[in-house]
Amino acid sequence: MKRKKVSVLGCTGSIGKNTLDVVKALEPSFEIVALACRSNAGLLAQQVRCFRPGAVAVTGELDAEAEAELRTLQDVCIYRGENGLLQMLKDTETDLVVNGISGARGLLPSVQTLQQGTDLALANKETIVMAGSLVADLVHRNSCRLLPIDSEHHALFCLLQGRSTEEVQEIVLTASGGAFRELSYAQLRDVRIEDAVTHPNWSMGAKITVDSATMANKGLEVIEAGFLFDIPVSTIKVLIHPQSYVHSLVRTTGGFLYAQLSQPDMRLPIQNALTYPDHRPSCVQPFDLTGRVLSFEAVDPQKYRLLFLAYEAAEHAGAYPIAYNASNEVAVERFLDHGISFLGISRLVEELLQMDWSAGAETIEEILQIDEEVRTKTVETLNHTRIA
Repeated sequence: MKRKKVSVLGCTGSIGKNTLDVVKALEPSFEIVALACRSNAGLLAQQVRCFRPGAVAVTGELDAEAEAELRTLQDVCIYRGENGLLQMLKDTETDLVVNGISGARGLLPSVQTLQQGTDLALANKETIVMAGSLVADLVHRNSCRLLPIDSEHHALFCLLQGRSTEEVQEIVLTASGGAFRELSYAQLRDVRIEDAVTHPNWSMGAKITVDSATMANKGLEVIEAGFLFDIPVSTIKVLIHPQSYVHSLVRTTGGFLYAQLSQPDMRLPIQNALTYPDHRPSCVQPFDLTGRVLSFEAVDPQKYRLLFLAYEAAEHAGAYPIAYNASNEVAVERFLDHGISFLGISRLVEELLQMDWSAGAETIEEILQIDEEVRTKTVETLNHTRIA
């Protein structure tokens, strides 16, 4: 396999750090040519010294200490802001972009990557939720690959290789149940922020960990799976699997149920995406079934209301998936700022989805316009209703 040039967006987050761990383990097969983060200039500087990329982008505001840290970087082209990140992608010759940016901010870098005909390893669910049809068209038109690296979607990507959609009767996405899987609905009224941002199985950022606890994250994955694998969401089922060893399952019309099992370690799907279509020995300890207990539970529709709102958004189509994502992002931000309760997140999203978002969005400009409109209406709703 020739040395592959890789750009990592969200390099200081969990996806980015795991990607760089894989690259380090597989040297010299890969070359890091560009890195991007929001504001962690200290860690970015360490990564630059280790991997020596030619370019970096910092999209967020930096304090004086972080600015000083950034200035210590030698022989590196530094780009600033969201537009700077897009320019870095245009200027940098790369074979694969890993997009680990969290939230809607990851959409434009994904679109820019695919417009250039560059392969995209995607951990940013919002890219597909907001612009699934547009992304599919870019992949087809520019003859590039879209490689999902979320553990559930990567599992499906592997399970569905060489299998026609006519063979698939049902897809099952597994969910850990999040930080509060042992609590009743009534107990969720009293949960604290510090508990909501601690996941029992995975080490992730605050927003995605809260999304795991509400199961909005799984709702986004349901919408994403429908677009990625061209299947109706009515054939996608979610089961709670606390151990996080089974990442997805496929039930065929022939009566078989196929499962993908592995350690709950993001380096596995990341490595598979980096080396695709080739395979390399894993840098992760092999998964041993001996003594393991695998359990599965149905999802409580009251406790995990946001998952079922995602199904409704997908079935309504139009701009409802965009509204689902944008209103949830605002709601989680307000929760983390002590503005609403944990249960208030789902109440706020449901309030926004009762509005009319049936008009479709075909261009990136229309998508971003609707996203901004939803965010504005979400804030207005917070200011004028009693959502606690």
